[in-house]
Amino acid sequence: MDDEANTSAREKVEAVYRSESRHVLATLIRLLGDFDAAEEALHEAFAAAMEQWSRDGLPANPRAWLVSTGRFKAIDGMRRRARHDASLAELAKQIDTTTETQSEREEESIEDDRLRLIFTCCHPALKREAQMALTLREVCGLTTEEIARAFLSTPSALAQRIVRAKAKIRDARIPYEVPPPTEFPDRLDSVLHVIYLVFNEGYSASSGTVLTRADLSSEAIRLGRLLVQLLPEPEVMGLLALMLLHESRRSARTSSTGELVLLEQQDRSLWNRDYITEGVVLIQRALASRRFGPYTLQAAIASVHAEASSAAETDWSQIVALYDLLSRVDPSPIIQLNRAVAVAMRDGPAKGLELVDALLKGDELADYHLAHAARADFFRRLGKNAEAHAAYEHALSLTKQEPEQRFLQKRLAELE
Repeated sequence: MDDEANTSAREKVEAVYRSESRHVLATLIRLLGDFDAAEEALHEAFAAAMEQWSRDGLPANPRAWLVSTGRFKAIDGMRRRARHDASLAELAKQIDTTTETQSEREEESIEDDRLRLIFTCCHPALKREAQMALTLREVCGLTTEEIARAFLSTPSALAQRIVRAKAKIRDARIPYEVPPPTEFPDRLDSVLHVIYLVFNEGYSASSGTVLTRADLSSEAIRLGRLLVQLLPEPEVMGLLALMLLHESRRSARTSSTGELVLLEQQDRSLWNRDYITEGVVLIQRALASRRFGPYTLQAAIASVHAEASSAAETDWSQIVALYDLLSRVDPSPIIQLNRAVAVAMRDGPAKGLELVDALLKGDELADYHLAHAARADFFRRLGKNAEAHAAYEHALSLTKQEPEQRFLQKRLAELE
């Protein structure tokens, strides 16, 4: 095969890897019952795909092909090693006789493999930090380094946390399933949190060359819809509404050249009105229950933005009032920062600066680039260019995402 054909085949396999690898891994974990065996089978399946698809072209259903190939590779490996470990021969026989590749019916089932995987990763036997790290690694496919940055940890410590979580699932024989409704309360908060983490990584990537990762945010929304069907609780609906309303802005968040566009400057005619309509209906249902929580309140804030024709027409007093309520439900420093920005839009940048400076006296936001970027913007709007320059430089030193870096560099150039 010539170099051009090789390159084309490799690009096709890489595209399938980006779109399907986490789905395939989730199914292989179900079939093989082991995270590490499934990851090894996944890599072997893609190695086989690189060879065979280069010769024969892509199969009609790449995901099913990869699941089937990975499963058979794992079984063959177990049989080869069975000479030294008889239990592997029995395990290979068990897998071979009791499981087959995903059927079309399974793909459409509410008990989706990736949803099963999230419930498994969020089992109450695991510590909360381990639940988050394992889900981001196995469901999202984030690297250990990316997750470590999110947790303000070292990659080695984070890797050990993931290893221990996998061992706990294996040794405690934690079932790979969506649990019965009676067990939902023990896991629902964690499940909602990790789905939102998946969405956030897709909506605003923690690092890299692009601002967003549509594959992750779309997957989080799909899982949110599955969860609403499975458990139509107010906060489940609130989370789905929040993701839909944020996702509705995707087309307007970057320019044609991939540059970051702030909410104030976005062309709102590009916002997805179908997502907005769906999200508002879900918010109304959640609020009517009077059993809502932080996701519903955040969605309500997003809906105020969605209903305004411009930043100037936004009801900032209503947004501040919603943040006041949200702060009582979820008193996190990020919520307080977002509230400070809303206050600045209502009362002016001096008031916002006062609030952000008070927040930065603590340690929690000291290394959060958006806090320093907000502070810089307040200085800029007040005409204090020297202070704005220093704050933008600090924010720039903390961000790992290239579009945000370019945006901050542009702001610095404008000041100079």
